[in-house]
Amino acid sequence: QVQFVESGGGLVQPGGSLRLSCVASGTIFEIYNMGWYRQAPGKQRELVAVIRDGGSTKFADSVKGRFSISRDNAKNTVYLQMNSLKPEDTAVYYCNALRTDYSGNYSPLYMYWGQGTQVTVSS
Repeated sequence: QVQFVESGGGLVQPGGSLRLSCVASGTIFEIYNMGWYRQAPGKQRELVAVIRDGGSTKFADSVKGRFSISRDNAKNTVYLQMNSLKPEDTAVYYCNALRTDYSGNYSPLYMYWGQGTQVTVSS
């Protein structure tokens, strides 16, 4: 059974940084594209960062230039480095493996989600 365990969230002031980690188990991690999602209160979950199996990356416009994503296949772990954090980055952050449709759009591969990690950006 696939399992995602996210960690690294916390309370940070605007302009600060956090590094999130997600450990995956029960799946052949290295063959999948992986993504970080976030969900703010009252909003839909959104995909903010993608890292493909080959290592190339893609970001939502809202985080481009501030966030980076990386992976360590040996540790079945994907990371999200968040810099220059803004209050609007406040959300619960989740990871999941990704499926890609013929148009190149991403969606979660698994219906199961981990518990997520809370990121709060506030002074």
